[in-house]
Amino acid sequence: MRDALVGGVASLAAIAAMAVPAASAQEVPPGFAVASRVDRPAMWVADRLNYVVEITCPKGFDILTDDLDREKLKMTALDALAGESSRREAGGAVRYVFRYVLTTYRVDAPVLSIAPFPVRYYASRGGQRPDQLTPAGVLQIPGATVAFRSLLPDDQVSSPVRDDRDVPARRLRYRLLGLAGLALMAASLVPAALSLAGVARRVAQRRARTHRTARQVRRSARAALDELRTLDVADATARTAAFVRLEAAVRQHLGDVCAIAAAGMTPEELARALPSSTVAVPRDAAAALFDACERARYAHPAARPSVDDWCHALERAEEILAVQP
Repeated sequence: MRDALVGGVASLAAIAAMAVPAASAQEVPPGFAVASRVDRPAMWVADRLNYVVEITCPKGFDILTDDLDREKLKMTALDALAGESSRREAGGAVRYVFRYVLTTYRVDAPVLSIAPFPVRYYASRGGQRPDQLTPAGVLQIPGATVAFRSLLPDDQVSSPVRDDRDVPARRLRYRLLGLAGLALMAASLVPAALSLAGVARRVAQRRARTHRTARQVRRSARAALDELRTLDVADATARTAAFVRLEAAVRQHLGDVCAIAAAGMTPEELARALPSSTVAVPRDAAAALFDACERARYAHPAARPSVDDWCHALERAEEILAVQP
């Protein structure tokens, strides 16, 4: 029985030690400084509001920072997004700054508020463990209210953006400088215009050269055949050069009659392009001709076309050059 009474008295003593006088929760004790502020008087949905709490403790005292966790803020229509704190000692005093980033996603609350909340302080002693701290009182942190609206005053009368005054005329030297700038811009466009005109002229000349009439095509084909028939192909080197000229003449003719870029195509590309042409070209003769030309240029000297092969190639060239657009 005696042990039970002793335990009850000890419990009551502990409770009395943790109790805080009512006066300390309403007034700031001497040496302490408490302030809070917000960075805007009004906000819209999803705006960011900064709520700052500053506490200065005199020498020998400190606060329980757990009381300032953002989860413990009592707010109306506000949400805490982030929070940070800093601590600085100077002359024995300790200064805390707590910053909270708040926002709102509500549209039905005309006033957003942060309720006042208590922060416990204690007398600090060297070597004292956190579980041995005994609060000496409470600091009341002021709350804040923010309107849910625009920052512009509700009764503000809109003012005209421009007044009735005329724009003064510029000085003569500035007008002359403007004209000089325009002249320089026009002069800088002249080289570009001349360059574009030259490009257009060259393109037109190239088109005029490449677009030949049917009579010109026939005349060119006959001239090429006459020239090829007069070539001396007895020598192997001269025969190779003759095959090169023969191939060039045939490619030029195919480009004129079939409207394809035959001069830059490989024999395989020509074989694929000829069927799509509207002109009937003897494809077998063209394939055999180009094969002989390839052998004349790239084959081993012993495998290059003979004089008889030249005669057969010339006959195939006559058959191809006879095709007209």
